Amino acid sequence: MASLIDGQKQFHIKAQPGDVGRYVILPGDPGRVPAIAELLDDAHQIAQNREYNLYTGKLDGVDVSVCSTGIGGPSAAIAVEELVKCGADTFIRIGTSGGINIDVTGGDLCIATAAVRAEGTSYEYLPDGYPAVADFMVVKALVEAADTLCSGDFGDSYHVGVVQSKDSFYGEIDPSTSAVPNRLINRWQGYIDCGCLTSEMECAAIFSVSTVRHVRSGAVLTALWNVERSKNGLADNVTEDSTKAIRCAAEAIRILIKKDMMSDGKS
Repeated sequence: MASLIDGQKQFHIKAQPGDVGRYVILPGDPGRVPAIAELLDDAHQIAQNREYNLYTGKLDGVDVSVCSTGIGGPSAAIAVEELVKCGADTFIRIGTSGGINIDVTGGDLCIATAAVRAEGTSYEYLPDGYPAVADFMVVKALVEAADTLCSGDFGDSYHVGVVQSKDSFYGEIDPSTSAVPNRLINRWQGYIDCGCLTSEMECAAIFSVSTVRHVRSGAVLTALWNVERSKNGLADNVTEDSTKAIRCAAEAIRILIKKDMMSDGKS
């Protein structure tokens, strides 16, 4: 029986094997893709469809792609699924987030080791109770890159740990207007008590798909601000600049390229 997904060209991202590199940077915003692609040599657009804007170029002579995922777990999962079918096996999400841990200030980077599965997409991939975790080697490369980029000053530090992935942006912003406010508020307090770094919407899905498809993924997030610092009368920054996270992801991929070449016996 014929199907819309029978061909090599992927239904959503409109790419096929040979179009993408093994390494992929995953921003959420399609508009951010051309700016990230400027870090690559000979970058060119492969396709743009719906929320998916896809470019491929080279870093240190190796094919690297940039593909937007849109907002939320479902569209992010589709991007990873279809990119894997095109030959990609290493993914770094870059994105924005809202700080939870009191030590995180606006402008800081948060490198995710795992994601709280407070969303729905991961449950289509992993059993209940199974964690959504990042790949250790990707996390290690991101930490190494962040260590060279961040001064450690206020608003210019990096943190490594668990992040929260959610489905509802406004459920976090104003839980009191929900029909289940106590559930949301109590759960949020639990994240605070456990030291969760920051809140975002895609990591759990990306990590879960990667686990099931046996590929590598990680994430570096810019904290835009930290509402918990404001609640506690502490100074905070507010920023919308993701430049440092983009540079961190690109440098991490350079590190991974070198390590992968060594392990493959190519250098």
